[in-house]
Amino acid sequence: MKIGCPKEIKKHEYRVGLTPACVKNYVAHGHEVMIETGAGADTDFLDGEYIAAGAEIKPNRDAIFAEAEMIVKVKEPQPEEYDLFREDQILYTYLHLAADKTLTEMLMAKKVKAIAYETIEDEDGALPCLIPMSEIAGRLSVQEGAKYLEKTFGGRGVLLGGVPGVRRGRIAILGGGIVGTNACKMAVGIGAHVTVLDVNSARMAYLDDIFGSSITTLYATDANIESILKDSDVIIGAVLIPGATAPKLITREQLKLMRKGTVLVDVAIDQGGCFESSHVTSHDDPIYIEEGIVHYCVGNMPGAVALSSTLALTSTTLPYGLTIADMGVEGACKSSPVIAKGLNVYDGHCTYENVATSLGISFTKHSELI
Repeated sequence: MKIGCPKEIKKHEYRVGLTPACVKNYVAHGHEVMIETGAGADTDFLDGEYIAAGAEIKPNRDAIFAEAEMIVKVKEPQPEEYDLFREDQILYTYLHLAADKTLTEMLMAKKVKAIAYETIEDEDGALPCLIPMSEIAGRLSVQEGAKYLEKTFGGRGVLLGGVPGVRRGRIAILGGGIVGTNACKMAVGIGAHVTVLDVNSARMAYLDDIFGSSITTLYATDANIESILKDSDVIIGAVLIPGATAPKLITREQLKLMRKGTVLVDVAIDQGGCFESSHVTSHDDPIYIEEGIVHYCVGNMPGAVALSSTLALTSTTLPYGLTIADMGVEGACKSSPVIAKGLNVYDGHCTYENVATSLGISFTKHSELI
């Protein structure tokens, strides 16, 4: 199969879909790999390294899309790329379709075979291709929350770790999954007062065992959420429903309950955000202030630490990518229920139920099409 990896064009996206090590693996499996010139430059992977690994360098994305049977990316296609897709082309990347009906309809209209990293799901219900980015985003969320809590950015001017004789800053984390757990690690590490809210009692028991008295766990009831709004300096939204739009846990009206300069970090923004007042921001303009509350809603947070993110991401996406390239989408989905869960669009149909429900479009089981 001909595998193509274009340079990412989303604003301030520095990651790359394939490393030279990935190229070696695809070539060893008998595939041809094409890399757009400069695709890995922001992660210090130069064209010469890709050539040495067996790839062919192409001068632009048009050449990649024109020849490749399978496109491997990091982020969802941007509008400038829509016209480049063709029928039966395989797309393997993060898609987050539940928050993007236009992209979904384009992929369906073009009959692209689209497999989303974020919905590949193993036998235990884990999302292996999402986990490494969730870990990074969770850790970054505390760093960013601490930074924008500074007075110069409109924050309250609170030092999260405190100093002797001064109260520590308070962080509330909504969601105790992978993002929430990693946010917890960072927040506890800098000495903040940490509260984690979740609906899963087993997950809260796990966090209690790991962090002990360093954190407080609360059931994520409306009353408990409302109570932490009044007392928190940073609130991190870390909820996830695989493939679906994130639930809105904080309403716009509830912003009035918070102290001016409180920081909201919405890690769920790729899935539509878990705060009603959230809208996507970028790394060069990461925050906005509404009702005196600082909102950080960058849609590709891990892109800021591109090298670490690329290495973590490609180590998990590579094995599934090789299976798709070796067997085709049809063979891969028949042989691997894990990969089949990743199939979001096929032959003009939406094949992931949560996406279809979120967008109000029809859903077709992949088994009825393949």
